[in-house]
Amino acid sequence: MQSSLFGPDVLLALGITVGAGLATVLGSLLVVFTDRTQTRVLAFGLAFAAGAMVYVSLVEIFVKSQTAFGAAMPDKQAYAYATLWFFVGALALIAVDRLVPNPHAGMDSSAAGGTSLDRASAEANQEAMLRRVGLLAALAITAHNLPEGLATFFATLDDPVVGLPLAIAIAVHNIPEGVSIAVPVFYATGSRQKAVLAALLSGLAEPVGALVGYLLLAPFMSDLLFGGVFGVIAGAMVFLALDELLPAARLYARGHETVYGMVIGMGAIATSLVLFR
Repeated sequence: MQSSLFGPDVLLALGITVGAGLATVLGSLLVVFTDRTQTRVLAFGLAFAAGAMVYVSLVEIFVKSQTAFGAAMPDKQAYAYATLWFFVGALALIAVDRLVPNPHAGMDSSAAGGTSLDRASAEANQEAMLRRVGLLAALAITAHNLPEGLATFFATLDDPVVGLPLAIAIAVHNIPEGVSIAVPVFYATGSRQKAVLAALLSGLAEPVGALVGYLLLAPFMSDLLFGGVFGVIAGAMVFLALDELLPAARLYARGHETVYGMVIGMGAIATSLVLFR
């Protein structure tokens, strides 16, 4: 085993995992070629990110948690445990919300009609809010990508015929995740490079998760551990979408961008799951 620690089969599995993870960069590229001054585009993008995160959390990640628990216990008990860990994830984000200063309260759209100092203060608060949203979105999606990369890697290592379609499916729904990360970063900083880099780093969590799992964690992995991890991630992402992304989208909306963006974000994730299930 030691002699083939990084044999051709391992390198193939790792390469496929890297490819799936880097699809987040494609999503970020869709963002960085838009006009940063178009606040309605920002509102749509934030709502798109919220819709994508809520849908994938409730339809895919929560189900993964339930399925993992279901491999170790009866279905009813598995559902209860998945639900418990879902709310643990939401409570964890509430704790973060209390510990990290929230700039939402300092944002007053009426300042746009006030003095130049008022407007400068409002703009600074908006940028602070977007940076915070971008950081939290990146952390939540990165946490989601770690076990996802682990699953892709081991599925491909066991059977490339099974692993490759899984990797394609993950790559497709990583594209809207890249949008979710890049939108607030780009609009907060105005830097295309930082938006793409944020998406890239989040995408690289998949091969990192694969390597850590392969080298260190494989002996300790269990259905119960996977169930708890996926449950926490689902709850955290739903809370983030409702508490951070949607309020930010409403702030910049001028019409129905929020609801349109959220529904289309859900549709993008749903389409990827339907096509590659």
